[in-house]
Amino acid sequence: MSKGDSMLDWQQIDTVLLDMDGTLLDLHFDNHFWLEHVPVKYAEKHQLSIDEAKHHIYPKFEQMMGKLEWYCLDYWNQELDLNMVELKQEIKHLITLRPGADEFLRALHQSNKQVVLITNAHQDSLSLKLERVELAQYFDLLISSHEFGYPKEEQLFWQGLSERIAFDGGRTLFIDDSLPILRSAKEYGVKHLLAIKQPDSTKELRDTEEFEAVTNYHDLLPV
Repeated sequence: MSKGDSMLDWQQIDTVLLDMDGTLLDLHFDNHFWLEHVPVKYAEKHQLSIDEAKHHIYPKFEQMMGKLEWYCLDYWNQELDLNMVELKQEIKHLITLRPGADEFLRALHQSNKQVVLITNAHQDSLSLKLERVELAQYFDLLISSHEFGYPKEEQLFWQGLSERIAFDGGRTLFIDDSLPILRSAKEYGVKHLLAIKQPDSTKELRDTEEFEAVTNYHDLLPV
């Protein structure tokens, strides 16, 4: 397996851990869902203007960001009195892969690497996205942080992961669009870390601070 023009030295990597939303999938779906679609449906249900709905629910979102509840559809079903899975189904056409992700995943699948999806997404959200985009076939294992009871932002997630799968942090690549999550992985001892320059295709490129970042997965080929 030669390095070619890849930005990575694949000879130094045995395990590849990949996030889903904003990393393999365009984050536009999730941003539109939480910031636009949910407020519209909440406004309809509670006879509010959309601005009133946003004023009511945005603080709830901010309070839970980085916690497992933020990613838990069951929590928001109860908190907002809405069926979150049904609402996601209504806009599932927005679920799409990021540029080059399919080619990258195929190359990984043909390699001798251990390839694992690790996501904070609730199982129902994960299932919906796997129905829409064929991802499962490329992975040795699909893991939701809800299985461990802790999000990837917390060290307890990484401890749980190390009990679930065998991996050497010094020979592991982890790609995620969340900088706090990448910092958590670094603290745990994961050596090869990459961020995403443009998780949401409708928004501008962003500063990924101390992390190197991927714009297009073609930059990582060949693996």
